Amino acid sequence: MAGRLTITVIRARRLKCTVADGKPDPYVKVYLICQGKRIRKQKTHVRHKTLYPLFNEALFFDIPEKNIDDVTLILQVMDYERFRTNAFMGCAAIGSKVIGMGREHWLEMRMNPRTPMTQWYTLTDSIPGINLDNNVAAKSLSLSCLNSRYV
Repeated sequence: MAGRLTITVIRARRLKCTVADGKPDPYVKVYLICQGKRIRKQKTHVRHKTLYPLFNEALFFDIPEKNIDDVTLILQVMDYERFRTNAFMGCAAIGSKVIGMGREHWLEMRMNPRTPMTQWYTLTDSIPGINLDNNVAAKSLSLSCLNSRYV
């Protein structure tokens, strides 16, 4: 039986600028990793010319109950570039095998099914204990609010 994990990316604030004009076009990519393999990727819409984007977008992932504790979610904030490679601005992770806030948030969500659990994350350049090189493009910065719920 599969459960549905809802991740709502609410907003980001104080993003570091990666472009000369000082106005990035941020969006968030969310990777579902299970047992070290990328299973699924979803992303928000691009928000143009802002260091304080408001996303308010829900992303849905169906996860079999037997795999729920083997799942990690990698969130990457990217700067959309029309004619170049998109620039990495920062990342965060959520899951039972993540160190720190992402693990605490995951455990709280698991203990309170069907209840939204909102958490702010500080973006980093990498995630301790997670190798982004194999399955996910690497780099990172500062995400505001995340609301997750497992049904």
